Amino acid sequence: MAGGFSPSAMNRLIDFHNRRINYLRISITDRCNLRCRYCMPKEGISQFGHAEILGYEEVLRLSALALKKGVTKIRITGGEPLVRKDAVQLVHQISQLSGLQDLSITTNGILLEEFAPALFRAGLRRVNVSMDSLNPEKYRVITRGGDLSRVWAGIKAARLAGIFPIKINVVAIAGFNDLEILEFARLTMEDPYQVRFIEFMPLGDSIEWSPERCLPTGEIKRRIETFSPLIPLENGTNGHDGPARLFKLPGAAGEVGFISPVSDHFCGSCNRLRLTADGKLKTCLFSDEETDLKGLLRSGCSDEELEKKLDEAISTKPLRHGSMAAVMKRCHRPMVKIGG
Repeated sequence: MAGGFSPSAMNRLIDFHNRRINYLRISITDRCNLRCRYCMPKEGISQFGHAEILGYEEVLRLSALALKKGVTKIRITGGEPLVRKDAVQLVHQISQLSGLQDLSITTNGILLEEFAPALFRAGLRRVNVSMDSLNPEKYRVITRGGDLSRVWAGIKAARLAGIFPIKINVVAIAGFNDLEILEFARLTMEDPYQVRFIEFMPLGDSIEWSPERCLPTGEIKRRIETFSPLIPLENGTNGHDGPARLFKLPGAAGEVGFISPVSDHFCGSCNRLRLTADGKLKTCLFSDEETDLKGLLRSGCSDEELEKKLDEAISTKPLRHGSMAAVMKRCHRPMVKIGG
């Protein structure tokens, strides 16, 4: 990565709650080759047209501006980012931007075997893979047709290519994969994966969420500790992604992480922004409040105008998202439209 750019303290993105905003998640498509039940409704979604989504030149311009303003970490998301044509080329172009310290991608892993070597050559070093069951049939059910063997082939290809760390994201759902928690945790014993359990969140109007289906982090930890104690890592959090609280099983090669947006939200330390595929900037995942950057970009605006709009958006970043009941009333975009 290019590196070498050190934004001044005046240029850093600091919100009204004194949080330094240094992490940008960029969705490059709302299209996906899976239909995960917690990500989109059964009937599917109306997909963005080609002209509705940001072009790569627009993504690069906004990325460079964010880095100039003090962002240091960028994650490429979707939908499934690898279904968009020339995604690897975009990764390479972003990796060359001045000021970037960390570049990663979130994927469902289905296409990872094909793209892992090229992604590594393009400058990608970290990957998050979504995997909500270790049982092939249950995986097919939760994804509405996914092939778990292809995900494992993708993880193997990423390891061979030199991508590290590889993080496995598990949305913990009571009554679905709660009996697999120990099995997931045991993956870290022999292999250096970071398995991260994420509480099931209510996003979108038609998503199959209810409080009873949300498995709290405390319960997940309790179940793992029936097998082995969890040893907290020295700093207790993930230096790259922020919200994950990290532990190790004794003698394990990998790590276990917990992300608790429902039972113990991490709003007070939230350092991130989200850019949707259609060019909307979100300062809070659980809010429908958005800032339209695409319209500004396509009006022929200057960088100074974009910077001003970015500062305005940061000034509205809320201190916390409130209760899940409130979230369900106001957050109507499904996850696939926001960016994972």
